Amino acid sequence: MASIPWCFTLALFIVILSANPNASAAKMNAIDKCWRENPRWRSNRQQLATCSVGFAGKMTNNIGTDVTWYKVTDPSDDSLSPKLGTLRYGATVIKGKAWITFKKNMHITLQRPLLISSFTAIDGRGVDVHITGAGCLLVYQATDVIIHGLRIHHCQSQPPSSVMGPDSKVIPLGQMDGDAIRLVTARKVWIDHNTLYECQDGLLDVTRGSTDVTISNNWFRNQDKVMLLGHDDGHLRDRNMKVTVIFNHFGPNCNQRMPRVRHGLAHVANNLYQGWEQYAIGGSMSPSVKSEANLFIAPKLGNKEVTWRQGSQADKATWKFYSVGDVFENGASFSSPTGIGGAKPYYNHEQSFKVEDAPSVRELTSSSGVLQCSRTLSC
Repeated sequence: MASIPWCFTLALFIVILSANPNASAAKMNAIDKCWRENPRWRSNRQQLATCSVGFAGKMTNNIGTDVTWYKVTDPSDDSLSPKLGTLRYGATVIKGKAWITFKKNMHITLQRPLLISSFTAIDGRGVDVHITGAGCLLVYQATDVIIHGLRIHHCQSQPPSSVMGPDSKVIPLGQMDGDAIRLVTARKVWIDHNTLYECQDGLLDVTRGSTDVTISNNWFRNQDKVMLLGHDDGHLRDRNMKVTVIFNHFGPNCNQRMPRVRHGLAHVANNLYQGWEQYAIGGSMSPSVKSEANLFIAPKLGNKEVTWRQGSQADKATWKFYSVGDVFENGASFSSPTGIGGAKPYYNHEQSFKVEDAPSVRELTSSSGVLQCSRTLSC
């Protein structure tokens, strides 16, 4: 029998995929289903902004005909006089809406923390971008920011310094502890599909009145302090903080703060916890924490308890800190919940999403972190 021509085989394969467009969607969560099934995502990058859920809501303020498309071609960094083609130029000098992409794989070593302007999307899809150095990323008094598809790691502390900030203004900064991403008095921020690890302090801080934040599809690994929500016990502005933590993979080799919450409200849903040392979810100052349909896999040795709570017994009695539909493996446990029913997210239509059953979490988080995107097909 004659062999079937390769072109016929390829055409047949495409027809089969077209006949069943959801064949690969079974393992995708609500965010990824929104854009990853589109094989032409490169020519429609702004579709991503319509896919966010949780407290950040849809990021439609980042898109439109008035967006400046900017491509990073130069991995160098000058903290005070950024050159055209560098990431810092795109994040600080461009006015109005900016959508930043990268021409090629690159490793950017920041000389100072990188401030990100309002209405900026940093989109690393399709290439392999590593960010290290001093800082690293700082969203300071900014709104409508997307950070997607970056590997951020080995960030170091930085003494007080001055850097180029939004609108090309030089801004003095205090001591920076060495976080991968830090939000300070920021609002409406979506952090999605990044891989973060091995930084001097933490991987992600949401502090000083920041709110309306969604943290999704990220891979956090090899870190002591992972995620801090709320600046300190005395910062009462964080009572208004609202953060959604969904579809993330924590571990291996994470110790604590996944997240630690002060004052505000955190909805922590459909995440995979691959062990911990001290604890997975903790808090102080009467936070509201809803842990929903997560998969907690306790370490083989050591602490099996998921939670940690700081405060007096009287304080803890006022907390809204509870578990709904979580699955616990390898002896994991969630200590007696408090405030049952009192930590509801109260999402509006744009923010709401379906929380899947915990047994499906392995599939939902199977693509956490930076995606490997083909240049011809979907991610």
